[in-house]
Amino acid sequence: MQRCADGAAEMRQTLATAPVALLFGSEKFGLSNEDLSHCHWLMRIPTRDAHISMNLGQAVAVCLYALVGGATEEPVRDTPAMAGTAELERLTQILFQALCESGYVDSVGEVAALEKTRRMLRRVRLQGSDAVALTGMMRQILWKFRHPEKPE
Repeated sequence: MQRCADGAAEMRQTLATAPVALLFGSEKFGLSNEDLSHCHWLMRIPTRDAHISMNLGQAVAVCLYALVGGATEEPVRDTPAMAGTAELERLTQILFQALCESGYVDSVGEVAALEKTRRMLRRVRLQGSDAVALTGMMRQILWKFRHPEKPE
């Protein structure tokens, strides 16, 4: 988890090559673990000990201010495109299949393992072409795992 200003700087950098979304939970319950597993960044807004939380409107305002307030120049757009949500989710699902079929994940901990896998892949900040390549690699590993007797 990082401070809001640091997360906003990373989001501005990512905006040079990919869309970014901010996700907020309800004031009463926040975000679920599954919701959090889809997030690339987790940010916190530092507060005083006497006021340890903010209402939703305040949190949104602070995050948006950090996001646009620190932008002083146009982002450089010559960096490779980062992997999008769909590419990362495909990679997450195929990696999770391999983990289940190999016995690494048992049926009791499947939900937690999927969420952990999803969060981990989103922290890696893969380029789109790398996510596609890794998905292909995982498919080949699964194919070999399912057909050990067949040659390529």
